[in-house]
Amino acid sequence: MTIPASVWVSGTTRTGKTTRLVEQFSVFLQSGLDIPEKRSVPVPKKRGSSSVEAGLRQTNLQQTAGAILVFAANGDNRLELTDRILAAIQERYPVRSTTPLAFFENEVTLFFPLVAQQLGLNAQFPIRLRPENEQELATRLWRSALTPEVLDQAGVGEYRLVRRILDLMQLAAFGGIPIADITILLEQGLPEQEPLWGLVGRLALEWRSWCLDRGLLTYGILTELYWRDLLPHATYQQYLTQRYRGVLADDVDEYPAIVRDVFEQLLDSGAAGLFTHNPNGGIRQGLGADPAYWAGLATRCAVETLTHCPGGCLADTVGEAVVELVSNPIFLFQLPEPMRSIQETSRAQILRRTAEVIIQAVQDEQIQPQDIAVIAPGLDAIARYTLTEILAAKGIASEPLNDQRPLVSSPMVRALLTLLALVYPGLGRSIDREAIAEMLVILSQKPEIPTPSFPHSPTPPLLHSSTAIDPVRAGLLADYCFEPHPDRPRLLPVTAFPRWDRLGYQATTAYEGILQWLEVQQLQQSQRLILTPLTILDRAIQQFLWNGNYLPYDQLAALRELIETAQQYWQVDARLRQSDRSQGDRTDASASTTVGQFIQLLRGGTITADPYPVRPLGAVNQAVTLSTIFQYCSSRRAHRWQLWLDVGSERWLTGGEGLFGAPLFLKSWSGRAWTEADTLEMLEQRLRRVLLDLLGRTGERVTLCHSELAVNGQEQAGMLLALVNAAGAIGT
Repeated sequence: MTIPASVWVSGTTRTGKTTRLVEQFSVFLQSGLDIPEKRSVPVPKKRGSSSVEAGLRQTNLQQTAGAILVFAANGDNRLELTDRILAAIQERYPVRSTTPLAFFENEVTLFFPLVAQQLGLNAQFPIRLRPENEQELATRLWRSALTPEVLDQAGVGEYRLVRRILDLMQLAAFGGIPIADITILLEQGLPEQEPLWGLVGRLALEWRSWCLDRGLLTYGILTELYWRDLLPHATYQQYLTQRYRGVLADDVDEYPAIVRDVFEQLLDSGAAGLFTHNPNGGIRQGLGADPAYWAGLATRCAVETLTHCPGGCLADTVGEAVVELVSNPIFLFQLPEPMRSIQETSRAQILRRTAEVIIQAVQDEQIQPQDIAVIAPGLDAIARYTLTEILAAKGIASEPLNDQRPLVSSPMVRALLTLLALVYPGLGRSIDREAIAEMLVILSQKPEIPTPSFPHSPTPPLLHSSTAIDPVRAGLLADYCFEPHPDRPRLLPVTAFPRWDRLGYQATTAYEGILQWLEVQQLQQSQRLILTPLTILDRAIQQFLWNGNYLPYDQLAALRELIETAQQYWQVDARLRQSDRSQGDRTDASASTTVGQFIQLLRGGTITADPYPVRPLGAVNQAVTLSTIFQYCSSRRAHRWQLWLDVGSERWLTGGEGLFGAPLFLKSWSGRAWTEADTLEMLEQRLRRVLLDLLGRTGERVTLCHSELAVNGQEQAGMLLALVNAAGAIGT
């Protein structure tokens, strides 16, 4: 059998790269890429092999022999790409879809006995740390070393310095650089802080050793284990090359450098490869991606170049002129009709004017809400709330795209945390009357579901909630029926309020139901009938919030995020207690202490990891998309109309600087000291790519929304101001 030559499809945004990828895969199947049915992968026994390798053979692993390995940049893109591939091949061939980080995690977990044998570790099943747990545990481990003198030298607070060190470990792993070399790279690239980098390197190695001793893996650690210990292992290489006969990878410009080494291994073994690359992509450069290094893989493939958007886009017509205007403001050019501007003095005015432009266009039936996107370098809470409220007043829905907000910003989550503090003793100082009042309102809500006017309408009915305990009554109950106490805060019977008869039957009944439920949970907790706080959270959601599966999607997502975060938190806590006992250390931390730490973690504004991606069922939401530049480009969305908000902001340039020290871990770094000029050049190149990428995602109109003053009252004079001056105003 002749293996087809690998193919490299290069093209700018929305030129049909993914479509070509799927088409080429079908061609591969027809031209002789033989992919057998699913079967286990036998590995011939080698003389003198270890017991670990023998054990791996006996398990069979139930892997798919000769499958196709499909890569996408993130989870949401993976779901869409997999659907397209399976539809094209009619699900006749085994396909395994994944993302780079998910692939590393799965492989290291699956072959952890090999890794443990090489490093002399206890072969306990590893647990991956989520970012919020990683931050908390590393801070505890390093606190004694992060003295005020060290923080002064670093120029940042404790939280930021811990995050920097953890990010540096991840960047090193993505670039195939040993953790021990982090100090050397920092001393070469940032010599002005050279005395600090020795400590950073020691702390990184200490953290790595501490985690491995306890079977805890961060993304940085498991990625390093993969490229350093697992990928070179002969037994693993044999499994890898037998499992996969081909690899498809979409948008490789978003991948870490180490993934290329995996693909090279597969290509060397005779596997066929299909890759797409966007020269204007690389939105994750600075966060671990290495687009320049990936471009070198094209030399091993037959190259196809796509140059134009099939349906037409503004990148083809005005892209180069826009880039030239931004880089050379004295360039004389009048932007054509598709690009228009609106200008106001204050940011409040421009937010209202932006919403009015959308409302007018929808009411005039020029466009549907789902065909409009508002894109900003940073979408703060003020802008999000203002646009949402103004649009909602006219019956136009809006939807933030992958909104990255602290979990505690959800009222439901805050109510559940208050509930935990009431059930477990010793947490009274974390509760106040305002939290009690909010909890009573949230836990007494009931949905009212109106019957849609048209039973077969594609738009689902709107969900409205009524509350048995309104904010006024909740405030009275918190004032008169909440008894603060540092150890055992409690809710008193409703009769503790002298005028309880004025609360009304509905509010009284709802309050007594909450009180009785709490008393049952407190009793069972004191009798140790509740194993973990997850039981309390699950019971509370079922009793007060679920309401027959009528939760809106955003609230359901917040609860999923809370449950996944709590599950991982107590899983890690159990592992740490087990480790302490095995080492002869005393484990004095009570369940209440751990609950208090969990509540403090979330109330501190920690942004937890996203829950596993699940797409909402039913028709596509007919809503205006609100998004940051990064989230919009990462999601690969496209809209007929785009409105660029805060177009005069400096954050269009500086918002993509990425993680601290990221350029030093790219394969193309020269090894010389990194300067401000290098940073400026890097940011300008990124801005050019972002502009062309955004223009490639719209085919009709871009509206530049500019206010002379930023939200802090300072004048805005960013690099994109040249576009505003070259664009005609709407209505002229």
